[in-house]
Amino acid sequence: MTRPSSPGRVAARHRAWPWCRRCFGVALDLGSARTRVWTSGRRMILDVPTITFPGAGAGAGAGARAGAAYPVQRGTIVDTPGTARMLDRLLGHRLPRFGRPLLILTTPVLGGIAYRAEARTAVEVLGPRSVLTVPTARAVAMAADADLSRPLLVVDIGAHLTEVTLLADGAVLDARHTALGTSDLDRGTLPEQITGAIVAMTTAMLEQDRTSQAFDALRRGPLLAGGGALRPEIVYPLTGRLHAPVRPVPAPHTAAVRGAAKLLQTAHAHPSVPASDAYRDEATGRE
Repeated sequence: MTRPSSPGRVAARHRAWPWCRRCFGVALDLGSARTRVWTSGRRMILDVPTITFPGAGAGAGAGARAGAAYPVQRGTIVDTPGTARMLDRLLGHRLPRFGRPLLILTTPVLGGIAYRAEARTAVEVLGPRSVLTVPTARAVAMAADADLSRPLLVVDIGAHLTEVTLLADGAVLDARHTALGTSDLDRGTLPEQITGAIVAMTTAMLEQDRTSQAFDALRRGPLLAGGGALRPEIVYPLTGRLHAPVRPVPAPHTAAVRGAAKLLQTAHAHPSVPASDAYRDEATGRE
């Protein structure tokens, strides 16, 4: 009869995160302009354009590449098969040969069930053992080590989408978005229009909040993330117009994927929980 291993022996064989191959994980931030990925065991974040080549494989020629398409537009997945091809090309050869990864995916706060369903279909190409979703705003807050026990405003200024989210106890209490981003600055949109949209969304939250949470979060100072947080012509006027300090997070363009990576570390600490409803609640902050 084989004797069961003692707890000490199991711990000795279990390699530390993030080099434990048995607990391989993927953190994925699928943006309209850029896709960012962190995988356990690697110290680098993959940061590539969100583009796909219809019908193209690894050996596609110049003709196929000329037909490059954008499968995610304004925070909406418009080409699910194309998104799957892009992910397979980007990550297929980087995944372990044996075992199935846990995948944590950031999602637009107002993406809804439809976005999550399309995203889950696309990432199935990676053969995950479980797919957990987390609102982008909460991932940003985790990357910034923000105190989630207090109300918090998160402003995510992306290339094609800008979101303003009010978090309370880590859950989404209110959220607004506009189909404007930094890529529009090259098409005649003025920085003042993006700044004005952020102020308008924040003001609407303050007016509709029947508690003091939105005001408390604003007084505390919004967290700024996304590539737009690196644009001084957008960020500097916000302090004056909001009458509150604004706090760009470190490396704001990769904050969402780094926050998702922190959730992977939580999963490693509780290896029996990732597929359960209990961990799903922890990852998403809601049912």
